Amino acid sequence: MIVVFDIGNVLLRWDRRNLFRKVFSDEARMERFLGAACDMGFVAETDTAPDFSAAVAARATAFPEFADELRLFHERWIETIGGPIDENVALLRRLRAAGRPVHALSNFARATFALVQKQYDFLSEFDTCVVSGHVGVVKPDPRIYAILFARVGRPPSELLFIDDSIANVRASEAAGMPAIHYRPGVGLESELVARGALP
Repeated sequence: MIVVFDIGNVLLRWDRRNLFRKVFSDEARMERFLGAACDMGFVAETDTAPDFSAAVAARATAFPEFADELRLFHERWIETIGGPIDENVALLRRLRAAGRPVHALSNFARATFALVQKQYDFLSEFDTCVVSGHVGVVKPDPRIYAILFARVGRPPSELLFIDDSIANVRASEAAGMPAIHYRPGVGLESELVARGALP
């Protein structure tokens, strides 16, 4: 089995609250903001937007109450990152050291992926890296999985996808690619060994 990693919350911790807890003094107001102005539907839109800053500016116009906070989602986006998940990065590097191909499939805006790629060198170590902002479609849309399969050049059944989103895991399995739903408490190393992906 050849491993395909998601990046956010598999290799890198990501949470909008990492930034916005520094911005809001009122937790309830922050949650209103995250539930409406900067909800995950909007985040998914930015993950394919041709211009991340323009998408955020348009959203700020639509939500004037939270315009200042929305602008920070562009200006200070890097602060949404909570750092690498070291044990999983170590698994990525073990696979590479063993001569195994390693791929990535992740939802990121083009601009935000460029930011994290500069900061974390392991994000340049994939044999194939399919990012939503580069291809114009986000998981769990079946088209992004098809793009991955075409670029990797292997049948889906030979790949093993790791993602923190159950919707993305189910879409992967529906496309014929086995998947692991990664979340707290999942021992990824033992899962990879059990499935024959990690020597």
